[in-house]
Amino acid sequence: MIGEGRVTVDGQVVRRFGARVDPAKQVIHVDGKRLPTMPDLVYLAINKPIGVVSTMSDPDGRPSLADFVADRTERLFHVGRLDTETEGLILLTNDGELANRLTHPSYGVQKKYWAKVPGRIERDLGRRLKKGVELEDGLAKADSFALVQEHGQQALIEIVLHEGRKHIVRRMLEEVGHPVIDLARIEFGPVKLGRLKPGTVRALTLTEVGELYAAVGL
Repeated sequence: MIGEGRVTVDGQVVRRFGARVDPAKQVIHVDGKRLPTMPDLVYLAINKPIGVVSTMSDPDGRPSLADFVADRTERLFHVGRLDTETEGLILLTNDGELANRLTHPSYGVQKKYWAKVPGRIERDLGRRLKKGVELEDGLAKADSFALVQEHGQQALIEIVLHEGRKHIVRRMLEEVGHPVIDLARIEFGPVKLGRLKPGTVRALTLTEVGELYAAVGL
């Protein structure tokens, strides 16, 4: 990879085999994707079950994200939130810079949701959501919309947003006449929920971490 010019350190292509770097201070990219080089940094994905609050502790004693990583000693941050009645993908990390950028609206990291709503779905619903829905705290736009399945009086829809205002998906769909029955986040940027079962945790792959870095310009 070095011989092919695919490795950079601090933005400079590495030409010399055996070049030494300080992983605590220098930034390494391979094929344009940053490598996590600090051994104490942790990157996890969790499928948050319904009924669990999206915090690392809860003063009311409700189940929280911390319950699923109680065996870990690192101080982890949750990246983004889901309301208690929404399930799906949340990221946990102790990489504060990455966590801050992933949640900052200026970076526009997309999140994909599946929502079960009352049918039938009007043909122009996607156009309306992408054009924007006026809510009490301003206009909210979907980046994309798809009808996944329609069965009887219910439908499963897919909606992608790049913002994270509170209850944003539920409020948008209620405003257009399709109040949410069930809601799950299935993607956060390049990270997919996949077959991860509710209440289980997995480590992100090096590729996923690199793609997260790239998504926020690190």
